[in-house]
Amino acid sequence: MAVVYAPEDPTLPKPWKGLLDGATGTIYYWNQETNVTQYEKPGDNSTIDDDERYNRGSNGGSRVDSEAGNHQSRKVGPSVENGASAVSYQQRNEITVSGNDVPMPMTSFEEIGLPSEILRELLQAGFPSPTPIQAQSWPIALQGRDIVAIAKTGSGKTLGYLIPAFMHLKRVRKNPQMGPTVLVLSPTRELATQIQDEAVKFGRSARISCTCLYGGAPKGPQLRDLSRGVDIVVATPGRLNDILEMRRVSLSQVSYLVLDEADRMLDMGFEPQIRKIVKEVPARRQTLMYTATWPKEVRKIAADLLVSPVQVNIGNVNELVANKSITQNVEIVSPMEKQRRVEQIVRSQEPGSKIIIFCSTKKMCDQLTRSLSRQFGTAAIHGDKSQGERDYVLNQFRTGRCPVLVATDVAARGLDIKDIRVVINYDFPNGVEDYVHRIGRTGRAGASGIAYTFLGDKDAKHASDLIKVLEGANQRVPNEIRGMSSRGGGFGRAKRQWGSGPGGRDGGRGGNYDSGYGGRSGWGNGSRDSDRSAPTSYHGKRFHESAGGGPVKRSRVE
Repeated sequence: MAVVYAPEDPTLPKPWKGLLDGATGTIYYWNQETNVTQYEKPGDNSTIDDDERYNRGSNGGSRVDSEAGNHQSRKVGPSVENGASAVSYQQRNEITVSGNDVPMPMTSFEEIGLPSEILRELLQAGFPSPTPIQAQSWPIALQGRDIVAIAKTGSGKTLGYLIPAFMHLKRVRKNPQMGPTVLVLSPTRELATQIQDEAVKFGRSARISCTCLYGGAPKGPQLRDLSRGVDIVVATPGRLNDILEMRRVSLSQVSYLVLDEADRMLDMGFEPQIRKIVKEVPARRQTLMYTATWPKEVRKIAADLLVSPVQVNIGNVNELVANKSITQNVEIVSPMEKQRRVEQIVRSQEPGSKIIIFCSTKKMCDQLTRSLSRQFGTAAIHGDKSQGERDYVLNQFRTGRCPVLVATDVAARGLDIKDIRVVINYDFPNGVEDYVHRIGRTGRAGASGIAYTFLGDKDAKHASDLIKVLEGANQRVPNEIRGMSSRGGGFGRAKRQWGSGPGGRDGGRGGNYDSGYGGRSGWGNGSRDSDRSAPTSYHGKRFHESAGGGPVKRSRVE
């Protein structure tokens, strides 16, 4: 339904306009400069400033606008959705919200009132409309309210918080040389650099500056960026704490704080670092937390750091749900037959298709890479790789020059490459939650994908949870997997397989688990593999895995 302007009212102060709510016939009022609307007729002093909007408590959390609890809800921007169609949109996209007076979703970019240069970037990038998480979270964020958003990876959450951040920057106009206005915390350097790429891509034309702080790279260039002044800082907790201790960055004017993949940051042991950082951020701020899961640890830190947040759920947060666009194939494969089965799957794909193979150990990751590289363009990424190696390998994979990537869970989250066709779980992960995140590397941005998972006797303890995930995504559950769940393990020596491809198997686990996440400089501090991968073949060409072709100094990294 089109926006309807109310009759001209000469008593309205500029830049307010009266609008007519088509669903109720009620007149409400739109400020064309701030893009805020309200039902109360504004007077000359009606503009709400930050001090009135926020009243923070001593717990480090944020307190939103006192109008949030009022029965007259405030809107942001004129919405083209009437109540019935907005509710239908929420139902179609499995959106549920909780909180006081939650605004309806904005289902088009035009509704948000974006600056023309940012809108142009979005349209040029080929985005036809907001994703569900964006459509629902944008109008809430633009009210200055705190948000907990729970959505699967690949849902568009990065722009879900960046676009409101851009709008916030345009409104507050602080001096970037005094410190950032927007702070985004991320669990891994891969995710952090991808967030920075998005911020630069969509904010460049609006002259919004951004830098990324992460471990495993020299501090010098990062410190120079901070000295020049930036609007947005994207950081991993360990490196940001290092720079805070050096007194080379001030968070005193941060008024928009984002915790991305909060569940993963807690899994990696970053909670003390996060709390230390938040103490440096002013109490008058807006805080947004994005998470793929909603365990009690995440609920606790959300209760501590946010006040009266609106919770936005995409899907059922009480169940671990895999992307229904991914075809999940589960196969029982003996350790000795895994590699042959991997080779069959890779050969069955179109040439050049991007494939990620997940192993549980660094040693197996390197061994499988050496074996596969004899036939396919293959490279490895895990916690022992230097930043130069990892950047080089990811670039080779992203550009398609090396279409097969063998990885530990280092790459399970934060790797946003939209055209990955196949995920292979060579080893089953430590839990079904990690399984969902692994296979979520494919089927992104509306595309379909395929996942193959190899199970053995030792994985029987995960069978019941895996069945729930398969059923929740409308996937077929093999009878043998159900039998495994009822027995609690064991297949004997029978050879089984399911899925769309031919049969097969391959080699077991070995070496040290790549599980050295935690705290500062969070990649593995445990024992390292003594052997390195041999130079890897990319379609007949050989190169050294290090960025410079020579030996690489090992260092603790995030």
